[in-house]
Amino acid sequence: MPDLDDFVEGEELLSQVARLERNAVKNKVSLAAAKNDIKTLSADLEAAEVRLSIYEATTAQTPPKWLSLKKPKKSSAIAVAMLSDTHWDEVVKPEEVEWVNKYDRDIAEKRLYRFVDRTIALARDYVSGPVEITGLTLFLGGDMVSGDIHEELTESNEGTMLETVVHWTGQLASAITTLTDHFGKVHIAGVVGNHGRRTRKSRSKKRVRDNFDWLIYQSVSTMLKDDKRITWQIPEAADTVVKVHDTKFLLTHGDKVRGGGGVGGIWPPIKRMQFRLKANPQTAHDIMCIGHWHQLVLAPSAGLVVNGSPKGWDEYAATSGFEFHEQDTAQSFMLVTPEYGVTVSAPIFCVDRAAEGW
Repeated sequence: MPDLDDFVEGEELLSQVARLERNAVKNKVSLAAAKNDIKTLSADLEAAEVRLSIYEATTAQTPPKWLSLKKPKKSSAIAVAMLSDTHWDEVVKPEEVEWVNKYDRDIAEKRLYRFVDRTIALARDYVSGPVEITGLTLFLGGDMVSGDIHEELTESNEGTMLETVVHWTGQLASAITTLTDHFGKVHIAGVVGNHGRRTRKSRSKKRVRDNFDWLIYQSVSTMLKDDKRITWQIPEAADTVVKVHDTKFLLTHGDKVRGGGGVGGIWPPIKRMQFRLKANPQTAHDIMCIGHWHQLVLAPSAGLVVNGSPKGWDEYAATSGFEFHEQDTAQSFMLVTPEYGVTVSAPIFCVDRAAEGW
């Protein structure tokens, strides 16, 4: 007969088996629950990826790979051109600005076409040697429209804001297509300015989506969505960073600059703003490109490019006593190489008084 120790040992074994069976049941239940969780998470991930693809398709936050290849040819270069402060549909009367300028819709169209023509000419005719330009990065720097933020603009503009958007959507789409036909690939980054806002005072909330610049960018990107040669980067914020080869460009309109420049002109307040933006990991950059100031400053070696305004000298500049400089109507052009960064910078002259007939 088994003794008492055998009996106790048997009971302990049975107890262990029972515990193992209970644990096995619990593990099966946990495994089934985990499988359901995985299935749910997989479905959520798939839905998120779909939403992300839609978001990237509409806002294009990810620049294309060709902008910063891992092993680009040393002889290759990417052109960068900036178009900003066009103030489309503003009217400037020559008799009110000492006959140094005239601006209306017809002249603005001619200056846009000349911007396209001169950008192509700079890349095709002014750069020699074994340099292969592999594409164009086009910066749209805001204040594309005149806007109606002041009563005098509402009264004197060529048309209503809705008319302006409808007309210039087609004009900009045509300009981009022409540039794409020459360069083969075009990446467009666009930020909004202060003139396109729908409120009298500037706001921080919904700054981008409540702006007619943004509406034009979105309309043109929709119009050209089937052209796979063109990619877009339209941020929800006031700034965006574009990496061209190994050079990081920060594109922002420039109206966030605060404080007077004194004897240093616009440099001190702009450089103060740039210092703050460089300190932020999200906006760290090598060269900041801004508009707003209607003065052309091509200083990429100092980390700054300030764009001119194709609109030119206006009544506000005249009554404020600002100096007239023909080059301040020019736009910015650069060539970026993988080895040396910006190697060429030049103005794009958009004004041809004889062709414009005034």
